Amino acid sequence: MTKIEAVIQNSKLEAVKDALHEIGVEGMTVLEVRGHGRQKGHTEFYRGREYTVDLIPKIKLELVLPDKMVAKVVQAITSAARTGKIGDGKIFLSRVDDAIRIRNDERGEGAL
Repeated sequence: MTKIEAVIQNSKLEAVKDALHEIGVEGMTVLEVRGHGRQKGHTEFYRGREYTVDLIPKIKLELVLPDKMVAKVVQAITSAARTGKIGDGKIFLSRVDDAIRIRNDERGEGAL
C-alpha cells in the first residue's frame, strides 16, 4: 500500500476531488494547511501598509491506496491541479506497512 500526500492550491480542491471520484477513489482526508515552497510568499498592501504573507494557505489531501491504483491517482491529481504556474503544489508518496479498520480489526488492503 502507498500513502499519497498532495499539497495543492485551494481553488483546485473541487477539480481534484471530482477527478479522484471518476477513477474510483472512495476515501480521502482533506486538511487546510499553510506553508511555502520556493516562492517564499509575497507582499500585499492593506489599508496603505505593506505586509509580507510568507505562509500561503493550501489544501493537503491524504490517501492510502493499493499499489495498483497509485499511478492512476497521481496522474488524476497532477492533471486536475496543474495551472503551469509557481505554487501548483507537490505530491509525496510513502510506503504503508499495514492498515487496520477500527470497527472490526480488518487488516491490510481490505481495511482501506
